[in-house]
Amino acid sequence: MKKMKRSARLVEMTQYLMTKPHTLIPLTTFAERYGAAKSSISEDLAIIKEVFEEEGTGDLLTLAGAAGGVKFMPKCGPDKALPVIEELCTVMEQPDRVLPGGYFYITDILGQPALMNDIGRMFASAFAGREIDVVMTVETKGIPIAYATAAHLNLPVVLVRRDHVVTEGSAVSINYVSGSHKSIHTMTLARRALKERSRVLIVDDFMRAGGTVHGMIELLHEFNAMVAGVGVLVESEDVPKEERLLHDYVSLVRVGTKDPSGRQLVVQPGNYFDEIK
Repeated sequence: MKKMKRSARLVEMTQYLMTKPHTLIPLTTFAERYGAAKSSISEDLAIIKEVFEEEGTGDLLTLAGAAGGVKFMPKCGPDKALPVIEELCTVMEQPDRVLPGGYFYITDILGQPALMNDIGRMFASAFAGREIDVVMTVETKGIPIAYATAAHLNLPVVLVRRDHVVTEGSAVSINYVSGSHKSIHTMTLARRALKERSRVLIVDDFMRAGGTVHGMIELLHEFNAMVAGVGVLVESEDVPKEERLLHDYVSLVRVGTKDPSGRQLVVQPGNYFDEIK
């Protein structure tokens, strides 16, 4: 039990809620934690809720009844997301990001924790209304995005491997066709990593035709799991729609080329803003 001034209590309650997103917290937890009456705690939560909504930080849901409580849902509305995505577009317009073979360099972007936190919050906001059990990605560049997203959804992360790792026990492996280069690759997932019939949010760093994501979806079928949604940081616009293997997804940035050399880039916001309207 902590005895503190109301101002200090408000600060700590806010911090407590933000570190436990998507978690139902009974009012008795706060009442016992601060030695305060439930009526006082309810008033504090009303103040926090108002600030969250005004600042676009998220929603504070209240559930009535004996089993009720409050739940913080992180949110990233257009006014918060647009400056971040516009800055991303500016950074990605650099022509030296196009590598031989048509690959796109974004490793430096994925290495920025604060930016990954913002990106994770955007995906958590886009998929907040869906039932999700785990966040999945394929190693290696999708890992920072997956962990940032999972942190805001308060969910575990499942990593799909390119090669089987003996320390993970028996695994399920599949071959899939890369939509961009029409080459065959392998991905594997440990049997213990994912429960059957799980609802899975797939995230990845870059999508051209969608071959890698499509491979993860095929892998999920082996676990009788369901796809709850797909989020990609960057999608390529240089692939015709009829060649895409995936059409239902949320993207933050779109990248295209406007010259035969592929060095002049056109970078613009993805369909994220359509999804959160």
